[in-house]
Amino acid sequence: MSFGALTRFRVMAYATGIMLLILVFVAMPLKYLADEPGLVDLIGPVHGLLYFVYVVIVLDLAFRRRWAPWRALLVMLAGTIPFASFVAERRVTRADRVTRAEQ
Repeated sequence: MSFGALTRFRVMAYATGIMLLILVFVAMPLKYLADEPGLVDLIGPVHGLLYFVYVVIVLDLAFRRRWAPWRALLVMLAGTIPFASFVAERRVTRADRVTRAEQ
């Protein structure tokens, strides 16, 4: 098992989650309530890029850990739902620690 793959996943889960929270709870309200689209124009593409990297890293981790396809898909989708990437990160990390302890 590669510790680096898990670390990359954890970093990207947090980065993607934080950018999504800023997009949904700061930038989007500014765009629609205050007619200020500038932050959406900045944060939207950044989140999109981070999400793309997140998906690639999840796929790498899924292949290394031999996850079932449905599990990899659920973890990938977590990057599109506010707060879900944090939950996915905790669950994946906990499951990885249990697996390492059993070996």
